[in-house]
Amino acid sequence: MKKLVRKITAGALLATVAAFNVVAVTGCGGDSVVIDDSVTEGGDVVKQDLIIYNWGEYIAEDTIERFEEVYPEYNVIYRTFETNETMYPTLDNTYDVIVPSEYMVCRLINEEKIQPLDWSLLPTASQYMDPMFRDLRYAEDDALSNSVLDYAVPYLYCTVGLVYDANKITIPEGTTDPQVIWDIVFDQANAGQIGMYDSMRESIGVALNYLGYSLNSMDESQLNEALQLLISQKENLNPAYGVDNLKDKMASGELAASIAWSGDHIVMLDRIEELGKEDEIDLRFVLPENSNWSVDMMCIPTNAANVEGAHKFIDFMYDPDIALANCEYVGYSTPNTAAKAMLDPEVANNVYYYPTAEIFSTLEVYFTSSVIEERYTELWNTVKASA
Repeated sequence: MKKLVRKITAGALLATVAAFNVVAVTGCGGDSVVIDDSVTEGGDVVKQDLIIYNWGEYIAEDTIERFEEVYPEYNVIYRTFETNETMYPTLDNTYDVIVPSEYMVCRLINEEKIQPLDWSLLPTASQYMDPMFRDLRYAEDDALSNSVLDYAVPYLYCTVGLVYDANKITIPEGTTDPQVIWDIVFDQANAGQIGMYDSMRESIGVALNYLGYSLNSMDESQLNEALQLLISQKENLNPAYGVDNLKDKMASGELAASIAWSGDHIVMLDRIEELGKEDEIDLRFVLPENSNWSVDMMCIPTNAANVEGAHKFIDFMYDPDIALANCEYVGYSTPNTAAKAMLDPEVANNVYYYPTAEIFSTLEVYFTSSVIEERYTELWNTVKASA
């Protein structure tokens, strides 16, 4: 059987040796080992299914293939979802790794739907995860917030802002005023040219941010004000709802502006270039104060069938080259310090993609509780059902 050679850092060597049957150490500066992964006595690789459930368009095209080359004992079954809310009802199915956002992670911890991680099996993630993720606040409850990294590893993160074609939309240079920025998606002059995420927290969050309220408001008068604003928007502006489809609509010039995660801005710029529309579309991204930042995190469901393989997959995703490839393909910000250091400085130094501590201090994550989820779901269903 052909042996697989994979590079590992010196810091991860001891953990790797402990986890696998190392046959020989090669030269090349001492940074490579030959590893005989799980084989039968006859030399055939034993294939185990490993089921990954991730967002659509959220992984480099060859990542799964590269994982299966390094770990030939696994057959990866890759499935996708569009929002946290469409992912959640499917969790009675068996998945080995899921990638919810931090507020959904908190909900899943409370409901015991994900299991604690064994960080001793995640040496690469331990080495390269940006330390700031140990200090960020993920939940309103401090105990819950402090427990998040016991259950989840950051994969990619982003902020929520507005993408717009500066040839069609004018926004004052340098403004971070939510009322100025979000007025674009509520101004009837832009009817038929606006995109909104078909995702309750993002779209309700835009309305609350525009009105000057917390993204986690439970004040009934504020929520009703946001509700009426979104219903009026739907009736008078006919926004395009969606997620992945909005990237194509912006890149083709069909829309003039849209709510967007910061990572989608990079994807849209690439698609505009592919379509040869750089001279037609001047696409920009702006981040309002008090908007949202979110981090999508890799977790192992409580009912996972392949926990060992799940840990290997999560740690593999923190290999700097793999993390860089995923970050560059998807466009979202990487929590991997080594991968970030390899990024184009124009991207790595963009404060909309990689906010400073000062900017982070103005942003909110979405909090979660059964009461919040029930009320916000009711609001969003009312908006979608309106005429």
